[in-house]
Amino acid sequence: MKDFLKYTLATVTGIIAVSAVMMFLGIISLIGMLASEQSKPKVKDNSVFVLSLSGAMQERSEDDVFSQITGNAPAVVGLEDVLNSIRKAKDDDNIKGIYIEAGMFVPDSPASTQAIRKQLADFKESGKWIVAYADAYTQSTYYICSVADKVLLNPQGVVDWRGLAAQPIFLKDLMAKFGVKMQLAKVGKYKSAPEMFTADKMSGPNREQVAAYINGIWDTMLTDVAQSRKLSKQRLDAYADSMVTLAAAEELVKMKMVDKLVYASDVKGEIKRLLGIDADRKINQLTLADMKNLPGADNGKGGEVAVYYAYGDVVDTNPGGINTEACIAGDKVCSDLEKLADDDDVKAVVLRVNSGGGSAYASEQIWHAVTKLRERKPVVVSMGGMAASGGYYLSCAANYIYAEPTTLTGSIGIFGMFPDFSGLLTDKLGIKFDEVTTNKHSAFGTMARPFNAEEMAYLNAYIDRGYRLFIKRVAEGRKMSTANVDSIAQGRVWLGSDALKVKLVDGLGGIDDAVAKAAELAKLTDYNTAAYPAQPTWMEQIMAVSSANGNYLDEQLRQTLGEYYAPFKLIKDINRHNAIQARMPYMITIK
Repeated sequence: MKDFLKYTLATVTGIIAVSAVMMFLGIISLIGMLASEQSKPKVKDNSVFVLSLSGAMQERSEDDVFSQITGNAPAVVGLEDVLNSIRKAKDDDNIKGIYIEAGMFVPDSPASTQAIRKQLADFKESGKWIVAYADAYTQSTYYICSVADKVLLNPQGVVDWRGLAAQPIFLKDLMAKFGVKMQLAKVGKYKSAPEMFTADKMSGPNREQVAAYINGIWDTMLTDVAQSRKLSKQRLDAYADSMVTLAAAEELVKMKMVDKLVYASDVKGEIKRLLGIDADRKINQLTLADMKNLPGADNGKGGEVAVYYAYGDVVDTNPGGINTEACIAGDKVCSDLEKLADDDDVKAVVLRVNSGGGSAYASEQIWHAVTKLRERKPVVVSMGGMAASGGYYLSCAANYIYAEPTTLTGSIGIFGMFPDFSGLLTDKLGIKFDEVTTNKHSAFGTMARPFNAEEMAYLNAYIDRGYRLFIKRVAEGRKMSTANVDSIAQGRVWLGSDALKVKLVDGLGGIDDAVAKAAELAKLTDYNTAAYPAQPTWMEQIMAVSSANGNYLDEQLRQTLGEYYAPFKLIKDINRHNAIQARMPYMITIK
């Protein structure tokens, strides 16, 4: 017994000692990380901002405490950081140019690439230069980099330029193998999101709208590249048809797709010549992380224009966990907007929306919060890659709406999708059910059988009421008749440039335009901007670990399945989705 107590005490003491050491090391690491965050880089004269286009992109970067402790690069690049950094580089006289190093870059949407390109074009107008280099340009990176003064390519490199394709995935037959099918109630002939689960090919209306928006995006890309490269749109389109992707690098120079062939080691010489420094001199470089830590321009102290970022699926509440996808949680967004309404320092709000929608209930709650906010101060919406369906629902109450020309918006429609597991349970697993009820519809929603015709009629009437409410909200916000809204609704997806023509948006522009409009509506001549919601602190990130479930397995599946991870996750989590949805297709893949 004495030995047992002795060994037990020794074990407990050892665990406590190890825990204390680990905590001490963690604190030291965090202090070092926080100290490095506080240190602001000094911009030397004749500096170059090195913009690395690689990795995935979304609206905002993730300040991942664990990546900072381990020294690993963040998994996600924030569009907010890239645009802000280009602005800072333009305004800093010590920064003479931008060097873009293009890699395997995965932007979240064509609108994001257009926003970056437009910001780079604005940088060039200040008289500064841009040089781009890649071993191989993807179609997205070439579109961005074509704005550069010099487009350099490795002698063995390629330029991927072949046009756009949309390839939706259909899961109906896969689910049927497991005895599962979807019961659908929807309004809107263009409302195509459920097709992923209820069809095996695109419907006619869906094919029509997809053809319209991918051709519109491609035309925008042709127009912009043609202007920068001094080529005709017709020639660029012909290059895409001739599989220029597989052309020899020397041919790409002759085609004027690129300016010069150089190896990566020779790029520094090109930059040094532009800087006017000797070959043996070191180039003063600033990374995206450096630029992020530089103070931004302050337009004054007359008032604050708050920029609130809302991106991801619209959900009723955030499921939590450290590696969960970004989402627009109805309860949190409503609370945040109420706080902005009560903040006397905030004179106007820009709502930055990048969402294909989601929960119809949450969209309605956020719409109400926006209307209450608008009663107190101006609200301007800046649409990112998508602001459609539920994303448009929560936007339509704003004073003014900006979209990028390639933003996907509209999709004013609603649907209810209810899985029927009776085939799986009865036919596949051999489970039998019996039933005793007190009323006609007591067993409504049971897993034992699909809905009958009368129940589906009730569901369709319920969905139709939701659609009529959606139409009413848009009509009120856009000052249109419900009949007019209905004629351009029906679930149809519109490009931003086309949405302007049908009065779903007020202007074409990016977040800078939205901030300027918000300041104008608030009658501000001097103002500063601030981003909301605040990024989670390192302590909040650490605490989130305890609520994260299955993250390691999910990450392994993501790496293994690649682009097919998303449909797998949709099936796995289908029961977590609100049954009544205002959303675009679950997956939009444009290649």
